[in-house]
Amino acid sequence: MKLLDLCASLSLVTLAACAGTAASEQSLPCELKPAAASSSLRLAARGVQIYECRTAPDPYSPAQWTLVAPEAELFDVGGQRVGRHFAGPHWEATDGSRIVGSVKARADAPQRGAIPWLLLGTKSVGGPGHFSSVTQVLRINTVGGVAPATACSPGVPGGRVSVPYSADYVLFTD
Repeated sequence: MKLLDLCASLSLVTLAACAGTAASEQSLPCELKPAAASSSLRLAARGVQIYECRTAPDPYSPAQWTLVAPEAELFDVGGQRVGRHFAGPHWEATDGSRIVGSVKARADAPQRGAIPWLLLGTKSVGGPGHFSSVTQVLRINTVGGVAPATACSPGVPGGRVSVPYSADYVLFTD
């Protein structure tokens, strides 16, 4: 077995043990393996990724779709709404606790046309509650959400577009 395959298999076992995922879930890339932490919560997100047509930094390049922010509702395994995900990126629980994240690692999604899988480091920026002790967030099982493949023109009406997406967010504590 190749080292990369072994790492992916071990990561899957670790994620399955920590997050209660099905053994059939796709392998987790090595670079997305959370640091020594335990899973505290697994949430399903349903919403949109918002893109805006912006002028490219290079004056000779065409305008491009740029991610502005996500807007999604978060649901627990029972289907209850437990929070929201929005620009920052932030995750806010219905109890008022909130975290902000920064990308530590990313990997292409196994599904074509899906936003990347991410590992994010987080810090609490809200009051005490369900999310206040979360130190890492893993975004996996993404569907949709990629920028439009069509060309854009900055400043033209319709220069903003919302692309539907879904994902699983696994929240970890130290």
